[in-house]
Amino acid sequence: MTRNTAARNTAARIAAALGVAVLVTALAACAPTPAPSSSSGSSGYLASGKLTVGTGQPAFFPWVIDNKPQSGKGFESAVAYAVAAKLGFAKKDVVWVRSTFDQAIAPGNKDFDFNVQQFSITNERKANVDFSSPYYETTQTVITIAGSKADSAKSISDLRGLLVGAQTGTTSFDAIEKQIKPNSGAQAFNSNDDAKLALQSGTIDALVVDLPTAFYLTGAELKGGKIIGQLPKQTGTGDQLGLVLAKDSPLTKKVTAAVDALRSDGTLDTLAATWLANSADAPVLK
Repeated sequence: MTRNTAARNTAARIAAALGVAVLVTALAACAPTPAPSSSSGSSGYLASGKLTVGTGQPAFFPWVIDNKPQSGKGFESAVAYAVAAKLGFAKKDVVWVRSTFDQAIAPGNKDFDFNVQQFSITNERKANVDFSSPYYETTQTVITIAGSKADSAKSISDLRGLLVGAQTGTTSFDAIEKQIKPNSGAQAFNSNDDAKLALQSGTIDALVVDLPTAFYLTGAELKGGKIIGQLPKQTGTGDQLGLVLAKDSPLTKKVTAAVDALRSDGTLDTLAATWLANSADAPVLK
């Protein structure tokens, strides 16, 4: 091998090595940047020293009063601050952000530590997000419209001589049959919309739905809508509402422990009585 041939071979090897290095560098530059973490440091919280809580925009009465969750007024606002206290945060260290319902339960990173806006705990949603243990189990609620035969009803016995309906195959329908036991039986409808139209037309005197639906129908859809009251709570008759966290969040166990402690010491029941029964004029019927 001549000196010139050897030199050319050496140069070729160097060029090839440089080409590989350039290629590796280029590939590294094109690689996707890892998604930002939804937590900060070993604490697991989004922001150090702060608890970031999400809710809807707008957030509705009586879950949040006047769309101001930072006030601590309204059932879910009060629950959030109670959980924060159990986690060791002062009220001033709670930061509120807004999201739609669907954004909060979609898979992916979150801009909150937990979100609260009447999320029912379901297995389907658990595939995408974590839930705390339930902070509230919805009750079945009797609603009517102003001027109906049920307008002046104050007790379960006042409802027995009236026509009371609900969507068939629901816990609301079961509650009519098992708790109200009207003389004419439960009036069955294929959907809540059909039942709502029957109430508006006077075909029925009262309608039974879960409490969140009752607040929505009487506040937004029914002219002269009115809540008569909640039926006594019975296990398994309502949806369980939980705080939503990012999937596999390091905070899930801590938040659940805080909710469990608030349930055990009676705080959740007190807040529900204050904001859902008394403030929202939804007494428990007897």
